[in-house]
Amino acid sequence: MNINDTFTQRFGDDAAAFTVRAPGRVNLIGEHVDYNGGLVLPMALSLQFTLRVRPRADNVVKLYATEFDDEQNFSLDELEKRGEWIDYVMGVADELQKSNLNLRGFEGVIESTVPIASGLSSSAAIEVGSCLAFLQVTNQSLSSTEIALLCQRAENNFMGVNCGIMDQMAVAACEKDHALLLDCRDLSMRQVPFVLDEYSIVVTDSGAPRELASSAYNERRAQCEEGLAVLQKFDSTLQTLRDVSPDFLEEHAMDLSGVVYQRLKHVVNEIARTLEAVQVLEANDLARFGELMNESHHSLRDDYSVSSLELNYLTDWARHQDGVLGSRMTGAGFGGCTVTLIAKKNVQDFMRDQPIEYSKKTGRTARCWECTAEQGAEVLDR
Repeated sequence: MNINDTFTQRFGDDAAAFTVRAPGRVNLIGEHVDYNGGLVLPMALSLQFTLRVRPRADNVVKLYATEFDDEQNFSLDELEKRGEWIDYVMGVADELQKSNLNLRGFEGVIESTVPIASGLSSSAAIEVGSCLAFLQVTNQSLSSTEIALLCQRAENNFMGVNCGIMDQMAVAACEKDHALLLDCRDLSMRQVPFVLDEYSIVVTDSGAPRELASSAYNERRAQCEEGLAVLQKFDSTLQTLRDVSPDFLEEHAMDLSGVVYQRLKHVVNEIARTLEAVQVLEANDLARFGELMNESHHSLRDDYSVSSLELNYLTDWARHQDGVLGSRMTGAGFGGCTVTLIAKKNVQDFMRDQPIEYSKKTGRTARCWECTAEQGAEVLDR
């Protein structure tokens, strides 16, 4: 049953209803640099959050999630976190009201093909999609940057997750057949053409829990701040690690503790890799882009220490397959996904064999998707 039929079955006439779609995202390169003022290069996925809604005459929001076979509702006058999936929608409503936007209720159906807790931004997708729904039912609008910042605040303040801006911005602002070069320091953006012709992106969900990701994220963030404070003693103009050149870091390597130096080495070089990645994409040098993906994974594994046995196996296995130019972990790490650049002619065999070999090695179940660069969040059939 499609989402329109489900809506009609649960809520009746859909003449006044409309659909919002908000994609998941995968980061191609530029990992763990967003909170250091760095550059990231995500793309939106065909895996998406879809919301079919109809305005209500009151302040109640009532939503049915097909994935959980669960209906939840809340009043816009009483926004209190419950520990449920509906919290993301409430958090967005809370931030919209704090921004002095007048809201009204709506009812509808949520479907999602973005796997939860896999590092493909299912939370940002529901946040941005919900924001568009609230704006549409009240005939209001915000820019993609304003929507992304508002949804980031919802995750920070209501959900209590200290995330960067990349996920929400990618979901809100990506364009079809492009990757998004996002400067996390000033939020400037550039759409980078990403039509691969004879190659594809394959995203693989490791199925491994990311239990360590949150604590490690906070620890890495603190280590980066510690390292920056040391380097600022030698150059007071440094504002973020984005301002640190590889040469300057090497010059002061002995002034940093071993582990802090390793963390900064990853960040500084990952920012440089992201800049080079854009250059080689624009030159259509996919072989070098694949090499940069591999270098990024090695740095995340060895210097930033956020990979895992599962992610290392998936990327190592991938690089030994026909047609693969590069493979890396993507996201916070410890579990979640890998992203692989591979020739289209080899995709079918790759997606058939990788989960089988991975299960033999780890006992876990992996899922693969062949992905293209899709449009960011939008309102349909309005």
